[in-house]
Amino acid sequence: MSLDIKIVLVEPLYQGNVGSVTRVMKNFGFSDLVLVNPCKLEGEARAMSSHALDVLESARITSSFAEAVKDASIVVGTTGITGSKINEHTRMPYYTPRELKEKLTGISGTVAILFGREDQGFNNDELRSCDMILTIPTSDVYPIMNLSHATGIVLYELSDIKTGNKPLAGGFDLRLLHEHMEELLDDIGYPVHKKNKTMLMFKRIFGRAQLIPREVQTLRGVIRRIQRKI
Repeated sequence: MSLDIKIVLVEPLYQGNVGSVTRVMKNFGFSDLVLVNPCKLEGEARAMSSHALDVLESARITSSFAEAVKDASIVVGTTGITGSKINEHTRMPYYTPRELKEKLTGISGTVAILFGREDQGFNNDELRSCDMILTIPTSDVYPIMNLSHATGIVLYELSDIKTGNKPLAGGFDLRLLHEHMEELLDDIGYPVHKKNKTMLMFKRIFGRAQLIPREVQTLRGVIRRIQRKI
């Protein structure tokens, strides 16, 4: 069993940044790169890749956020701007790279770590699609880091992570659980204006819990029994 950590760049704007990311990935022993609607990848990207050209050439290109993360058991979104109120769940709770390493130690499966656009990062809908939020502690004076620098710090922390024998549930089964939970909220007449925030809360809870396949099946079985009783 192994832990597959893939880096996902969402709509990167600059070739040089993409090339630099591949270089820092190879520095720390990572090679799985996914690019969502990237800029053109021509001479500058190849030049900045240097001896990591193989990472650039083998990168998978997708046209959507959802396609890029569909096989991931845990989706981690990075942000330089964190939430300030614990009841606002879009950017909360958040983890540092070191804390993320502690959370992922001892598991096996696929984890996608996402980096947003250089100018705008992620929109709130994209952040709500993430199971966990990651931030790098920086100076309040200038918290936003260069894309490849941020990638390097995260991958440095994760480069010696120890995998284990706890297999994460797959992305497909987790999506079914989320959909089933949403159905249950509808069945019990949950207030419509609270539904999105509650579903986000469940998503973050499940992300932190790192559910294994049997746990997902058990939760879905309990939900089915509740629905029958209703």
